[in-house]
Amino acid sequence: MSAAQTQNDREQRWGCLESLGLSQKELVLAEALQMEYDALARHRQDKGTSSTLPPDSSKSSPSRSESSLPRRVPSPSWNNLQQQGVSGSDPMLNHVQPGVSNLSRSSGESHGFTKEPRYILDEWESDFEGTSQMLSKGLPTLDEPPPPVPPRNPIPQNDPFIVHRSSAPRDVNLFTPEVDQPKLSFGETLNYDNLNDSLSKINGDWLSPGRSRRANGDKSGKAVARSNTLPPQIPPRTYLPTPKSTRSQRRVSVDPVSLGSRPNGFGYELFQVSEERDEEVAAFCHVLDLLRSAYPCNDYSKNSGFVWSPCVAQDELQQGLGVSIKVTVYSDHFREPLTFSCDGSSTIDLLIYQTLCYAHDDLDMIDVDDYLLKICSQAEFLKNTQTLASFEYIQQCLKFDWDIRLILTKRSSVNMELARTTEDDDTPSTMNHSILLQERPIKQTVTKEALTLLLDTFHNEAESFLLSEVELPLHVERLVQSVKALCTSLAAVETPDITAALNQLPACPCRLQPKVQKDVSVLAKKENRVAIVEKLTAAILDLVELYCSTFNANFQTMPHSSRSTAPIQEAGMVTNVLSFSVYAAHRVPITWAASYENFFLSCSLTHGGVELCAPQHTSKQSVSKYLFHLVVWDQRVCFPVQINQLPRESQLTVTLYATPLPPPGGAEEKSKQKRSIESLGWVTMPLFNFRHVLTCGRKLLGLWPSTPGSGNARSSTPNFSQPDSVILQVDFPTSSFEVRFSTPAPAEFSPQYEFSHLDQVSQRQLHDVLHKKSLFWLSPEDRRLLWEKRYFCHVEASRLPLVLASAPSWEWACLPDIYALLRQWGCMNHLDALGLLNATFPDQECRRTAVQWMDSISDPELLDFLPQLVQALKYECYLDSHLVRFLLRRAIGDVRIAHYLFWLLKDTLQDSQFSVRYQYLLAALLCCSGRGLREEFDRQCWLVNVLAKVAQRVREASPSSRQAILREGLDDVKQFFSINSSCRLPLNPGLLVKGINIQSCSYFNSNAVPLKLSFQNQDHLGDNINVIFKAGDDLRQDMLTLQIIRIMNKIWVQEGLDMRMVIFRCFSTGRGRGMVEMIPSAETLRKIQVEHGVTGSFKDRPLADWLQKHNPTEEEYEKAVENFIYSCAGCCVATYILGICDRHNDNIMLKTSGHMFHIDFGKFLGHAQMFGNIKRDRAPFVFTSDMAYVINGGDKPSSRFHDFVDLCCEAYNRIRKHAHLFLNLLGLMLSSGIPELSDVDDLKYVYDALRPHESEADATMHFTRLIESSLGSVATKLNFFIHNLAQMKFASSEERPVLSFAPRVYTMKTDGVIRSLFVCRHIKTYSPSKGYSYVVKVEREGQQGSPTLVQRTFEEFNELHSKLQLIFPSSKLPSFPSRFVIGRSRGEALADRRKDELNGYVWHLIHAAQEVAQCDLIYTFFHPLPRDERAGSVGNVVNTLHKPTDVSWAPVPGAMAGEVKLSVLYKSDKLFIMVMHIRGLQPLQDGTDPDPYVKLYLLPDPQKTSKRKTKAARRTCNPTYNEMLVYDKIPHGDLQQRTVHLRVLSEGAFWENTLLGETIIHLKDLTPGHRWVDWHQLGTRGSDTNR
Repeated sequence: MSAAQTQNDREQRWGCLESLGLSQKELVLAEALQMEYDALARHRQDKGTSSTLPPDSSKSSPSRSESSLPRRVPSPSWNNLQQQGVSGSDPMLNHVQPGVSNLSRSSGESHGFTKEPRYILDEWESDFEGTSQMLSKGLPTLDEPPPPVPPRNPIPQNDPFIVHRSSAPRDVNLFTPEVDQPKLSFGETLNYDNLNDSLSKINGDWLSPGRSRRANGDKSGKAVARSNTLPPQIPPRTYLPTPKSTRSQRRVSVDPVSLGSRPNGFGYELFQVSEERDEEVAAFCHVLDLLRSAYPCNDYSKNSGFVWSPCVAQDELQQGLGVSIKVTVYSDHFREPLTFSCDGSSTIDLLIYQTLCYAHDDLDMIDVDDYLLKICSQAEFLKNTQTLASFEYIQQCLKFDWDIRLILTKRSSVNMELARTTEDDDTPSTMNHSILLQERPIKQTVTKEALTLLLDTFHNEAESFLLSEVELPLHVERLVQSVKALCTSLAAVETPDITAALNQLPACPCRLQPKVQKDVSVLAKKENRVAIVEKLTAAILDLVELYCSTFNANFQTMPHSSRSTAPIQEAGMVTNVLSFSVYAAHRVPITWAASYENFFLSCSLTHGGVELCAPQHTSKQSVSKYLFHLVVWDQRVCFPVQINQLPRESQLTVTLYATPLPPPGGAEEKSKQKRSIESLGWVTMPLFNFRHVLTCGRKLLGLWPSTPGSGNARSSTPNFSQPDSVILQVDFPTSSFEVRFSTPAPAEFSPQYEFSHLDQVSQRQLHDVLHKKSLFWLSPEDRRLLWEKRYFCHVEASRLPLVLASAPSWEWACLPDIYALLRQWGCMNHLDALGLLNATFPDQECRRTAVQWMDSISDPELLDFLPQLVQALKYECYLDSHLVRFLLRRAIGDVRIAHYLFWLLKDTLQDSQFSVRYQYLLAALLCCSGRGLREEFDRQCWLVNVLAKVAQRVREASPSSRQAILREGLDDVKQFFSINSSCRLPLNPGLLVKGINIQSCSYFNSNAVPLKLSFQNQDHLGDNINVIFKAGDDLRQDMLTLQIIRIMNKIWVQEGLDMRMVIFRCFSTGRGRGMVEMIPSAETLRKIQVEHGVTGSFKDRPLADWLQKHNPTEEEYEKAVENFIYSCAGCCVATYILGICDRHNDNIMLKTSGHMFHIDFGKFLGHAQMFGNIKRDRAPFVFTSDMAYVINGGDKPSSRFHDFVDLCCEAYNRIRKHAHLFLNLLGLMLSSGIPELSDVDDLKYVYDALRPHESEADATMHFTRLIESSLGSVATKLNFFIHNLAQMKFASSEERPVLSFAPRVYTMKTDGVIRSLFVCRHIKTYSPSKGYSYVVKVEREGQQGSPTLVQRTFEEFNELHSKLQLIFPSSKLPSFPSRFVIGRSRGEALADRRKDELNGYVWHLIHAAQEVAQCDLIYTFFHPLPRDERAGSVGNVVNTLHKPTDVSWAPVPGAMAGEVKLSVLYKSDKLFIMVMHIRGLQPLQDGTDPDPYVKLYLLPDPQKTSKRKTKAARRTCNPTYNEMLVYDKIPHGDLQQRTVHLRVLSEGAFWENTLLGETIIHLKDLTPGHRWVDWHQLGTRGSDTNR
């Protein structure tokens, strides 16, 4: 054998052994000790010392050494063993997953110290040399995703979790046993029982081929057979808890005879345990069984097997009721689609009946319930009992004028693949099959076989140490090494018992602890050695037991037995103070010893984030070197809190602090430098377990590393998911009884008082506190007042969270009063109940009540708040909770909820602190789902992984090669659909696709390079489904923003204010990837503006021209403008409240129907995009002059602008009423890990934006000023312009310029060759601005009838010339008339002159080179537009397409000079007059617009003290003010005799003001407390010089 082959075999061998949980260094040590022990045993045998051997051993074995070695039996071949990998798992399981660093073989060394190995197994490295041999055995390649960890127990053939399908590249999201079985050649079987023996064979026979094999001995005790598969990541335990330590009940013998007679270890068997060894997990599985049994598969109302189309709430039905709706129905019953009209209040079964009437003459034998209506192009069905207008799909169609298309189908022909089956119902709930490990490091406990091997080694070394007479230091060294190897495999924990036992041994090279046995002669006595070994053995067994219970290993040190019943003592009766002992911190990194000093622990008790007492601190210690690096305190911590004062959900938080070592330097420099204390890690644990029993005994707690922003929600689970986490060892007092916290009954009496019974001062104080809307900003004084006056707060039902947050204590004695208050409180709205689910309220009864109130929520509405409810699961103390049951119950009954809950839970697996909990909850969801739904989830995850790889490759490619790489990558997607006939998109379960349309796919030129994908619809009548797939962007923030905007829109609609918002879906399918719905017929503002050149963002007309182009008729344009006004107002309000930043013109889109909407929400809550040190977002929100141009119908303010302002202010005030809802929703997301929503300061931004403490009038004035500020901001347009320049590098050279006013491109082929052009005359126009248009006569070859007349403005001719210059050199183009003139540019003389100049231009243009004269731009320019084809439009003097909106308000001289809108309110002896708008003012005598302001007098006013006035508006006849003018101390009796004299004046030069109009308003009919809003007519003008 060559040296290379020998080296290769050796590496293969070590790789396999390392898979058992041992590092190479430890295995070398164990092997060397074993070989030396064998040699020593043979040497003694040769000397005739075999008489010391046990009789049974000498009979069964010729050598003394073989009786002590692990038993050896025939083992699988090495190739088989290599295929089996870690305890029989797939070898590829050990490859490093993409993006997951492998630390298990870290070779870095510093300062002479070797890095301590890890012992919770990680993946193998992927660069080992044996890859080619593994591939030759049929193993998956490294490019394929690693398969999941198989379950421990063998899987029966009829298991419902098995997915029967052909092998193909797949995702590892769901466990699929058939796919995940270890790869074996035909006829091979796995025998895991012999794996440990095979290792022993490898350990011995490879070195000594001629050595005999040891026969199997009888095992002591009844050992459970080894399982044939690998345990999952976190092996659960049985429901019955493991009994307390039986150390006192077992006998540990160190007699060499008894030691040698025991085949396994040192007389101790590792017993296999069942799957659910963890009590809490087993109890949770029992709850799942009960939950599933309540929804059998034959209950079709909860097991439809397909997706129901969502409905809207009754108060959201704004369209479709009482009106006729046109519906088109397709069916196999008739050849042509059936179109008819019906009322929106008609039920679906009535529609089915009406449809069947056309297909059947006799309906007596037909049952309408046997038919369903399906939405065309979506895999969604309409419930027969619902009305037509109640569906979201119908509402969307009515909003955007889409055709309503439905398909009639028989219920029996509907695919029921997602339904649960009887087989699903009969399958018991288990966590084992459903634990998901994708995208998380694979973590394992040490295997039973590896630990047995180490125990055998320790047994041999202990026996050798006992029998040794000479060379004691050598035997001590080897004994300590075997103990160290054991401790290393057991999470590198060295208990104080092990330390004390080792201290009785003399010093050795691997342990230089000073507290050792100095007198070596003590070990000369055998009884001393026996005592040491006995103590060491007992300590090791205790450590193994502690390890098994901490890490939930699938074995334990004693057979399973039922938990003995201990007496129970109520926690409310125990007056002892809480205390525990802290021994040490294990697995301390060696770098800490060189970087820090003065390590200490800070221990605190909290409940709902509130500390129950002052933190307690340990002493300061340094790092010590025992077997490992430790920080030993060995100190008792006592809290000044009695156990009966502890709330049930109390948490113990331990934080490790240290002081950084000073940098090198002199003592004087060190004294000057301040060294701050650093937090290195923390851990939180509940004091009462899920059975409400006080914790006791020894605990190992893994510390979570301290990171910035990690304090919002802290996991109550120790950190064992990271293999190098520091482990803290603590000991809680034990007793002979269980201290249990029993839930007390509510108090019998809880009064309720009327709020009006309080005195005026208390009412005002309490009112101010109750309207703070959120508990995050309650001061201690507020809390004291709320709790003191809690019985007066029932009138404000939604304020219960504020009251409960003010409770001074949640200890056992206080709970009856709290529960009585909770019971008697009026039932809260399910939206308000969300406030009781945040981290402030961990109490189980409080959360149960909140979930009970939420039970009335409908399934579609539940989806609106599902992300928050999933986050609220972090604040549950235990795995099983009422919220978990509520979500699982709803998911069982609705496929849509199950779908979104699956993806939300899957996304949260990335949260390392809570991944274990969400792993179990996701497994529970899959237990409750049927096999069909699990397979569907598997397909979706597979598809997402394929798309993510394609997107990553496209993103990393050079811009020139991206398209080719995209095409290549989409072949993988095509391959996916060749294996899977269909798949639902994670974006919406109703989107069922069957393939990918590669030719229609592309990518966007942005930093993330998102993919534009076009999927083939499974419905042959449906269009392709277009989505955006992003990889590299965290879409959770976009998802949250769109969710909040969707809820805002629902609130507006429910209150009768439809803002016509465009709501699209966005869903995160994992960290850094997700899908976004594409909105059809929409364009970004940048593309619209650059049609007018790169400086188009500074122009006012681009948006109006674009809308006019796509809405050519007057009716269409007016409808589009109306949609624009409403949607723009909604966007302004929503983006301001949420503080959405980075608003450039590529992040705002406009539909051809006029609906405006925002996209890409990477910055929100005021976290502005920075350009160096300058904020790019300077305005409160985006509202520019080109938007105002669309609203006003020109460049001057109109009365429609008043409507826009009123809409904004009304929408703003409607949302302010629900401030607590939005604060609750965002507050529940503080722990989600979204970077820009991480603390209360981020939440404070929304609180300040909503201004909940202000009145509606104050809020209206505030938002009006915001509109003015945004409209006047030059920074927004400059930001747009800079973005235009930045995006020019992405512009494709193949893009051809287009005309901004032409809806499409026309060619010579479509229109015919132009023979001649002639500008015959000019006409005067008034809209969109005053000017002249030029009528061009177009003659074409072969044209029948009279020539075509088209009407074009000079600006449009100029645009044509500019676009031609982009295509052709100037030498090929005729010169264009100059745009610049001196004097009036709108005069008729100028128009005449330009007509002649344009005539010359078009003549030369048509006679230019052929490529110029026949280009598409020219033919598009002279193609008739709808405005040209309108009858008489060219001959008319006025273009009526855009009539000035103010014509109806033109004042008639001597009669009316306009109108003023006022809001008048009298309250508390104060008169509030808000001047809102004025419309229809006359221009000044010189024809210019005035600068109007309003002046008020409250008459009678003999002292002339009642004058009030507003600010002056600039150059407008339709100003908006929204300014409040207040008169104090007006008695109610005087109000009847008072009148308001209102005058509107224009501010002029030299203090000369012109009276534009005036009116007298009588207040005698004004009702106190009632707001009077109305328009008042203004009289004729005059003059006023008294300002």
